Amino acid sequence: MLVFLVTLVIGVPVAFTMLVAGLAAVLVQGSLNPIVAVQQMFAGIDSFPLMAIPFFILAAELMTGGALTEVLLRFASQLLGHVRGGLGHTNVLTLTFFSGISGSALADVAGPGAMLIRMMRKAGYPAEYAAALTAATAIVGPIIPPSIIMIVYALTEPSVTIMGLFLAGIVPGLMITGSLLVVNHAISVKRNYRSESQRPNWLEIGRSFVRAVPALALPLIILGGIHFGVFTPTEASAAAVFYALVVGRWLYGTLRFDMLPTILFRTALLTASILMVIATSEVFGWVLTVGQVPQTVAAWISGFQLGPMQLLLLINLFLLLAGIFIEPLPGVMILVPVLAPLALAAGIDPLQFAIVVLVNLTMGMITPPVGALLFVTSIVSGVTMGKMTRELLPMLGAQLVVLLLLTLVPACSTWLPGVFGYTR
Repeated sequence: MLVFLVTLVIGVPVAFTMLVAGLAAVLVQGSLNPIVAVQQMFAGIDSFPLMAIPFFILAAELMTGGALTEVLLRFASQLLGHVRGGLGHTNVLTLTFFSGISGSALADVAGPGAMLIRMMRKAGYPAEYAAALTAATAIVGPIIPPSIIMIVYALTEPSVTIMGLFLAGIVPGLMITGSLLVVNHAISVKRNYRSESQRPNWLEIGRSFVRAVPALALPLIILGGIHFGVFTPTEASAAAVFYALVVGRWLYGTLRFDMLPTILFRTALLTASILMVIATSEVFGWVLTVGQVPQTVAAWISGFQLGPMQLLLLINLFLLLAGIFIEPLPGVMILVPVLAPLALAAGIDPLQFAIVVLVNLTMGMITPPVGALLFVTSIVSGVTMGKMTRELLPMLGAQLVVLLLLTLVPACSTWLPGVFGYTR
């Protein structure tokens, strides 16, 4: 743990931090062969369901190359672009639509987010406000399905299924979107951010909707196909790639075959970075298990004799602090095996607990000083993190209210999975 904390503080990438810490523990123990670290790394990624990760990433890249961003942006602008603070509403709505394709907060900021920030600046919005709103909305990416981190969570914690998690994330994701629309409206009224767009007629909205349907249908095809047994989650990701290729190349007509090498390269790069985190976290997790750290932590927390709600509130506080320093993916790999058994033993619904964990850790991406989304947004917008953080405060406050509702009202996470039969 000492090696892990020191390397994390000095800025070593988290994947290598976990690997170095795991190797240090093996070497200090003395009786274990260091080759066990390599074996654990291989075992961590030797999993068929993990094939869904590169396929979902590739599907998102293909849809982006197929003019998806422009189509969704136009539709969102037609819906809300004419109201007070309309371009801010368009930002929130566009990124929410896109989150149903990408499954990644960082991809949302680097792709459509960069375009939306430029549009808001041209329209007279302060650059720091545009950047903050984009970063705050991007955390919806891992919450609304399909979500890469949900796939990893389901593989880490067997008490939930991938489909159950996908359904459980829809309502919380929309709650976060709604809270940000309210915040943007309040700030726009206070600062007098006006829209220059004219209210479109229903025919124009209908045309934009029809053009956006192929893009908006991808999450429904994935969820429907899995639910009705047409394909498994892994097969669904491959079907998503085929669908994205057909839509981008032959329906929208903007995806060219000469774009594929670049798209495949970006997909391979992002996939490799994610799988590296998964592989090295397996080493770290194995060391924790051998050292009986989860059992020790569980016994310590059990000693407080907390009720389910008290325990969930304590876990919330812990995860909010941990999320400041640990990105969501390694956070899931490291913390869920320790905390999930406690939640199950206390009678907390595993789907509710999963959503609380994921929302907590993704909120950490916009919490200084280590929030990854803050760094990426700062780069694409040219805004310093200090100015952006000040604008983020009311948005973080709104998200904390949503997190509290998810904690106090289990039905926010469990109602939709229950409708389709994905309960414990």
